[in-house]
Parts: sequence; structure tokens; C-alpha cells
Amino acid sequence: MDPIRQKVEDALSMIRPALQADGGDVQLVDVVDGVVQVRLLGACHGCPSAAMTLHQGIEHFLKERVPEVTRVEAVA
Repeated sequence: MDPIRQKVEDALSMIRPALQADGGDVQLVDVVDGVVQVRLLGACHGCPSAAMTLHQGIEHFLKERVPEVTRVEAVA
């Protein structure tokens, strides 16, 4: 596995319990040139706060722990 992808997966596993506690989850789809593509699942999918969770929560967290990450985007 690509080392950056592994770092991202490890970081996501740290925040996954908080998302699951609210009935949601996040799935790593791909990492391309520093852009992390994730799929929001469960209660997170379609939630009005999903954009805020994605950018202010997940993206901020990943950028702190994986400096190679430049952006996080949700994919269908």
C-alpha cells in the first residue's frame, strides 16, 4: 500500500469512532496527488452538516497528521 494512503487510513481510523457515534462513517476511496477522496456513509451521507464535517473536521484533522494532504473531497 502507498505510504501516504496508509497514513490517511490510519488517521481516519482515529476519527472514525466519533463519526460512528453519530450514526455515520467515512470510507477512503483514493488519494491522488495529495487530494483525499472519501465517501461519507450512514447519517453523514446527505446530512446538512456534512460539508462542515468534511472540511472543518476531516480535512483539518488529516492535514495536521498527514502533511502531504492538500484537500479532501467527497465522492459518490
